[in-house]
Amino acid sequence: MLNKIKRFIVSEHLLRADALYLVALSGGADSVALLLCLKELGYRVEAVHCNFHLRGEESQRDEAFCQELCQREGVPFHRAHFDTYAYSELHKVSIEMAARELRYTYFYQLKEALGADGICVGHHKEDSVETILINLVRGTGLNGLLGIRPRKNDITRPLLCVTRQEIEDYLRQHSVSFVTDSTNLVDDVVRNKLRLNILPQLAEINPSVIDAVLTTANHLSAVDAIVQEALKGALEKAVSFIGPMSKKNQMGLISPISQPFKLDLSVVRSFASPSYLLFHVLKPLGFTSSQITEMASHLDGQTGQLWTSSTYELTHDRDFFLVSPVEAEEPRMLLIPETGRYVYDDSLAVRLTERSLSPSLTPSFSKDCNVADLDAASIRFPLTLRRAEEGDRFVPLGMRGSQLVSDFLTNLKRNRFEKRSQLVLLDATGTLLWVAGLRINDHFKLTSRTTSCLRIELLS
Repeated sequence: MLNKIKRFIVSEHLLRADALYLVALSGGADSVALLLCLKELGYRVEAVHCNFHLRGEESQRDEAFCQELCQREGVPFHRAHFDTYAYSELHKVSIEMAARELRYTYFYQLKEALGADGICVGHHKEDSVETILINLVRGTGLNGLLGIRPRKNDITRPLLCVTRQEIEDYLRQHSVSFVTDSTNLVDDVVRNKLRLNILPQLAEINPSVIDAVLTTANHLSAVDAIVQEALKGALEKAVSFIGPMSKKNQMGLISPISQPFKLDLSVVRSFASPSYLLFHVLKPLGFTSSQITEMASHLDGQTGQLWTSSTYELTHDRDFFLVSPVEAEEPRMLLIPETGRYVYDDSLAVRLTERSLSPSLTPSFSKDCNVADLDAASIRFPLTLRRAEEGDRFVPLGMRGSQLVSDFLTNLKRNRFEKRSQLVLLDATGTLLWVAGLRINDHFKLTSRTTSCLRIELLS
């Protein structure tokens, strides 16, 4: 078994010979074998035990066993005690989820404190098969049928190449004992039902059912690699960010972002499975499967439909799906008492300067869309810079009648999110001076009679 694990570690690039690794040690056969195997293979390891106080004296027994084992083997031993019931109640999660969150939070904190390279856990072949079957029964996509991966971030699983029987044989040959969690012997949860009832029955049909399922998972892993490559190519074409470019992860899929982006629906439609592409992009952003199914059926639908998750919004705008993070704070309002430089937010400042003008038949003004030159004599301070609101009106430069800002933006084909984030500048009387970056109010334009120009600049 040792040689099999050694080859697996090398082939999967799991561990480095010169690094320190933490081993999650529960006292069960898997974790005990993992600790001893890594130590025998020459890796520098330290053991980590979590006492969740869920099984009374049995929890104390497990901790004492792990401590004695580490003392005997000369392995540094770390432990943590948790009030799992209190955590579960406080965070409104199941006991299983509470234990998982507590365990991995502690593992990661200890890893950083000790400068360890990773955390090793004792999952083996049957664990991977059980995970596949659980996902299959609950309903899953391709990823859920791949089983447990040998590495996920800082978590490595060197025993995934061996069976539970091989592990117990190894411990028996080395005359090493282990403890048994009594809760694993009762078929009261899904994983235990599979382990104690379903897998033995499947083994009656095929004694090699574990290897058969894992072989299928390996085939699907190859399929997944092909799918990921196709997704990467499609997303490179489909995704474009509105504003400064946001980072993409190594698979070419968007990471959680703080700025809007758009999906080109022509690319989505041409993908072999448009719904799968949408699912891959939008599921991590909190959209539900039913929402994504509805979106997929709406690719040729009418513009304006809106879907929301807890953290993002998506709207259909002509040939694109536009996605924007939900704003965590209320939009701010900036009061400008006089000329000078003012900060609106982290990405925008505004500068106001006033200069005298000589009478001219053709007054000059900036052609920069982020600069507005206005007749200073007709403007009353303080000014207000804020988001456009329903009912805002102005007389666009070059027109005679007034127009709603919302209609003005619609005519410019601005989408829902652009309309919502549009800034306007008003004077002390509440008169709208400038739809920022787009058009000034005709009543405040420079004329041949203008003697003083108020220049307003948007600074990024």
